[in-house]
Amino acid sequence: MRARKALFAIPLALGLVACGTGSDGDTGADRKPVEAAPGTEVTVADVGLGSILVDGQGRTLYAFTKDKEATSNCDAECIAVWPALTSPSPADAGKGVKKSLLREAKKSGGAVHVTYGDWPLYYYVGDTAPGDVNGQGLDGEWFAVSPDGKLVRKSA
Repeated sequence: MRARKALFAIPLALGLVACGTGSDGDTGADRKPVEAAPGTEVTVADVGLGSILVDGQGRTLYAFTKDKEATSNCDAECIAVWPALTSPSPADAGKGVKKSLLREAKKSGGAVHVTYGDWPLYYYVGDTAPGDVNGQGLDGEWFAVSPDGKLVRKSA
């Protein structure tokens, strides 16, 4: 019985290691998963980039330039590095956020992917503290979002 469990555990462990590697080879082992809490709030913070969208805990929210018309084009490998801002209910508009731009896109399973204007919102696993903008400009495709719904294209 122990031998069967061991044989089952080896492919499972290898699969977890393979799935946990980002495009830059980082396994993310020292990072915590990023999840939005129920009643998620999107608000505005001033960081080195100027005023940008953040969640209620001050974590930077990003947009992916390959997304079009509030539809995510971030596949499973992409989501592993750029988790979507999801919530079981629509997000709340915090201070500085234009409520008319804050929307949702229903995902399978009933989760709500929070969008702002035409942009689905994401976190970056390399941001480990509120105010971090380590994902800014990565691959020329990921940018913080300003309160007017435009991408902030300046360097961090």
